[in-house]
Amino acid sequence: MSTVVPVAKPHYLILDALRGVAAIMVVTFHILEAHAGGSHLNQIINHGYLAVDFFFMLSGFVIGYAYDDRWGKTVTAKGFFKRRLIRLQPMVVMGMIIGAIGFYFGESNLFPFIAGVSVWQMLLIMLIGFTLIPVPPSMDIRGWDEMHPLNGPGWSLFFEYIANILYALFVRKFSKTALWILVIVSGIALIHFAVTSESGDVIGGWSVTLPQLRIGFTRLMYPFFAGLLLCRMAKIPLIKNAFLWSAALLAAVLAFPRVGGAEHLWLNGLYDSLTIIFVFPLIIYLGAGGTVSNNKTYKISKFLGDISYPIYITHYPLIYIYTAWVANKNVSLNEAYPVGVLVLMLSIAIAYACLKFYDEPIRNWLAKKVA
Repeated sequence: MSTVVPVAKPHYLILDALRGVAAIMVVTFHILEAHAGGSHLNQIINHGYLAVDFFFMLSGFVIGYAYDDRWGKTVTAKGFFKRRLIRLQPMVVMGMIIGAIGFYFGESNLFPFIAGVSVWQMLLIMLIGFTLIPVPPSMDIRGWDEMHPLNGPGWSLFFEYIANILYALFVRKFSKTALWILVIVSGIALIHFAVTSESGDVIGGWSVTLPQLRIGFTRLMYPFFAGLLLCRMAKIPLIKNAFLWSAALLAAVLAFPRVGGAEHLWLNGLYDSLTIIFVFPLIIYLGAGGTVSNNKTYKISKFLGDISYPIYITHYPLIYIYTAWVANKNVSLNEAYPVGVLVLMLSIAIAYACLKFYDEPIRNWLAKKVA
């Protein structure tokens, strides 16, 4: 059976924009994390890490919307995987290249391995990173035990691919009842992990160790398949001012202060899990019910959507350098904030340049070559 490119459905532009809002919050979170002294208890933009869980849920919703009714008609498993690789992989490669370019500029006591890493070792890790195959801690070249030491956020793309494989091979065939069971069990596992976590949050998933892999799968399973379930179950009405309400709610829950403090870590874990389980579906529901009614809103939404994935997958090499600079010079937030703002602006500029001069041309070329 030949693969036929599906006819495009109406596009959820507001959901794209929400992804952009979350991506910018992630960059801001990581900039401020450099000043947190290794503890998130008092960090500003405290829950920015939950943007990853929002991305997973949004991905499940959008993939269900785009593909659920096309299997066996215009889409095959082979065609699905081709389209996902074309969509995601070019920027994975670019993120690793940027990480390689900036690697030695991040030398610091925080990254104890960098000084002793040869160029060929770094390039080997870059080539492996192009494939998103995770490297074990024994191959770490930075000192943080990341599965992708040149570009840490690659871990979430690794789990995104796992979700895509599970969906295409198995879960797309699930009845609504079976999907409900999967989502409920995954939700229970998420709550249990979050409230019993030693750190009082769901942060983690970036290392090839059993504890970190558990975090990664726990963070993946509920949001991704809850997003799919929401797509299948929800009858979404037209909602006025949907972008304003959904973007404000998303920014608020990601910026919300730490809950419970050091004495009651489980309270923050409860906040994390309940936000993922209840608030994120509401945000997606609101966003999916909205329309873009004027040219200004359209331009803002499109820009945010366009840069959302590129900024997420290319910003972290800049964060490594910024974090090393803060640690090496012992720079306070009050002293560093102009540089932090510059890092945010530079992240946006790099993302947009990569999108227009690399990602879109490469994806268009690949779509023609492998269709």
